Order: sequence, then C-alpha cells, then structure tokens
Amino acid sequence: MSLLHLNGDNFKSEVEDSDVPVLVDFYADWCGPCRMIAPVIEKLAAKYTGKVKVAKLDVDNASDLAQRFDVSGIPTVILFKGGKPVDRFSGALPENAIDDFISRNS
Repeated sequence: MSLLHLNGDNFKSEVEDSDVPVLVDFYADWCGPCRMIAPVIEKLAAKYTGKVKVAKLDVDNASDLAQRFDVSGIPTVILFKGGKPVDRFSGALPENAIDDFISRNS
C-alpha cells in the first residue's frame, strides 16, 4: 500500500472511520524537516501495509484539521486508533524511532 494523501474530504472516512490504526504525518512542502522524514514515512507505509494505514496531510491545504488536532509545529505525526488520536511526536526523528513509535502504539 502506498501513502494515503488526506484532505478535508477524505479525513473522516480514512482516519475517523478506519478499523485499523492510522499514522498521519502533518507536513508542508516548504518544511525542511518534513522533507527529511518523507522517505522514512514512505518506507514505513510499505512495512506496515495491512496493519497500519500511513497517511500525509498538507497543513497548508487543511489548516482546519491541523488546528483541530493542535498541530502547532511541523512535522507532527499523530497515531489514531478508533478514530481518536492516541499518541504524537513532533520533529524529524530517525527511522528506528518512528518505527518504534508505530510498534508501541499500534
């Protein structure tokens, strides 16, 4: 499964109504640290196919969702279970730390 791209139209169906955990990377194209973790997020999307949905949400195009989940800095990554946020981190973490975060919370 490739990365899912979220927006205001599909957030409810893909995240809030999902029966599997969803990792959402809140990012912006102009953000350097966001670009640093993008390949890691893509790699982990492949690793967790079928177990965890991995998605990206551009905060410039969905600022209402960023505000709703108190995203004040990017990248912010939030793991949702049962449609609710259960854990988060901000900043560009190394691949093993992001992998551990997913494993611990999913």
